[in-house]
Amino acid sequence: MSLVIRNLQRVIPIRRAPLRSKIEIVRRILGVQKFDLGIICVDNKNIQHINRIYRGRNVPTDVLSFPFHEHLKAGEFPLPDFPDDYNLGDIFLGVEYIFHQCKEDEDYNDVLTVTATHGLCHLLGFTHSTEAEWKQALQILPAECVH
Repeated sequence: MSLVIRNLQRVIPIRRAPLRSKIEIVRRILGVQKFDLGIICVDNKNIQHINRIYRGRNVPTDVLSFPFHEHLKAGEFPLPDFPDDYNLGDIFLGVEYIFHQCKEDEDYNDVLTVTATHGLCHLLGFTHSTEAEWKQALQILPAECVH
């Protein structure tokens, strides 16, 4: 199904074609290429606004995920009853935040892909409150998705 990438900010340049290509690979590896997925790139002001409304945190962040299938357990796949239910949800990327968090030796486009993959994992039921919980969740994923 479709992968829609929208760039709703003008602060940081986005190379959508490489991001699309890499996320399509991740979707294939995870076996969710038949599901619709939205990726929306926003600036610090907008990601902070969304974070404040939905998580009660008045700070910018790197990624926020809004799953279509809200009660998936980690590692489960949605089982749609209707064609319209072939939707994973939406991922909001705080691209300005991500850009400023990159270390000197990191490629921004690679970090953007990893962050989008992180958001996709949230759409598939993987959650974490701590870094240790996130590392535990990563152990379930195929190695191709993590490295």
